[in-house]
Amino acid sequence: MTSALGTVTVAGPVDLPLAGELDVQAACGIMHVHGRRSGEPAPLGLDYASLLAAELAEMGAVAARLARDRGIPLRGVSTSLAQAALLAISQYLAAATTRDEYREELLPGGPPFRSSDGVAFEIETLDPAIWQRFWSELGADHAAISSGWRPFMQRFATATCPLPPRLPELLAACPIARSERAAALTGMTLVRVADRALDGMPAFVVSGEGRGHRPVRPVESLPLSGLVVLESCRRVQGPMAGHLLRLLGASVLRIEPPGGDPLRWVPPMAGETSARFQALNEGKEVVEIDLTRPEGRRQLIELAAGADVFLHNWAPGKAERWSLTGHDLARARPGIVYAHASGWGTELGPEPPVGTDFIVQAYAGVPRSLMTIVDVFGGIVSARGIVTALARGATRVDSSLLSAACRLNAGARRRSDLPLTVPVCDDLTALAADPRFSRALVHDDCVLVASPWRFVS
Repeated sequence: MTSALGTVTVAGPVDLPLAGELDVQAACGIMHVHGRRSGEPAPLGLDYASLLAAELAEMGAVAARLARDRGIPLRGVSTSLAQAALLAISQYLAAATTRDEYREELLPGGPPFRSSDGVAFEIETLDPAIWQRFWSELGADHAAISSGWRPFMQRFATATCPLPPRLPELLAACPIARSERAAALTGMTLVRVADRALDGMPAFVVSGEGRGHRPVRPVESLPLSGLVVLESCRRVQGPMAGHLLRLLGASVLRIEPPGGDPLRWVPPMAGETSARFQALNEGKEVVEIDLTRPEGRRQLIELAAGADVFLHNWAPGKAERWSLTGHDLARARPGIVYAHASGWGTELGPEPPVGTDFIVQAYAGVPRSLMTIVDVFGGIVSARGIVTALARGATRVDSSLLSAACRLNAGARRRSDLPLTVPVCDDLTALAADPRFSRALVHDDCVLVASPWRFVS
């Protein structure tokens, strides 16, 4: 497919006869990862690779136009469904291909839960004390509560959640009102799975007027070469956005707390760093700053004076409490693009519930998966908004997991009807070793995914 938005093919650099969406999900590992919850490969309930590829093509086309305005002679860009699919499973692929002896036991199981009166719902907390209180309130025994915490927390990384049977059985024996009361008493976030898909929300909002983009020497070859991105993000959505901006040529400087981001040390390891962490943060420079202290915040302002973009995914209100809003940074660097990649945006008020992938999936009615499908798509949406702001000379980009979920839902109405024609991948290590994927992958301490774009000079 070729348009003003760039060229989108099915297979791209992957040397396989892929006919369409189902073939890509099968061959490129999406069915394998999504199917971990049920114990066998299964297609997602939406044309995910096609939706990702469309966003990447639009971002690439805007980046190519920006490059020409900056004096970089790029004529076009291409991407593919296969490259988009590999980007979506990049963390799982990295974890599967490390030399670390640590290996995860990927047993089937996991939410959403269902109440005795038939209501499907999701729960979320990042705090083990809240986990303990919630289940104790419902009468669970200590052994089940304790052994359930690790698979619950690791579901973001493994795409499966084999909880002790006693826990989902307890919820299945309670009416939804009982579980909601327990959640309210203990601080657990509980969201009912929506019975209809939300959409109609813009994927990102670009606003403000800046002083335009920085020109570069004609010898530079990528659209964002010479631009500096300052990133203060955790988990997947924000780091994915920064990762894509780096692949487009920007220099990305990550701000991490003293001692480094704790996710750096989550096994399996690839060399001295978590394999999953490398999948999203390879090639970024790092500076450790304590943003809870005034001197740390002053250091961030000093760094912002030399940056073109500041990207964060802080909780609501934190930027205001720290005096690190767009206006604060603009005093140090007029025209800087200030990007906030949030969980809920402003839709649920100033004190929304925890905004993570699976809670947003439930609330928005996205076809369910224990893959981080909204986090990955949210990172792409955020990066596309930032590239758009740079091209327009704007200064503000707001996006959220909820806005990304709504965009997924809007695209989910269009489903491919092409049949499956290739074998289904059931082993990511075999995929990584397959020479037909070699041009789309990078082999290091673990296998990473190469840039999803090819720009033509």
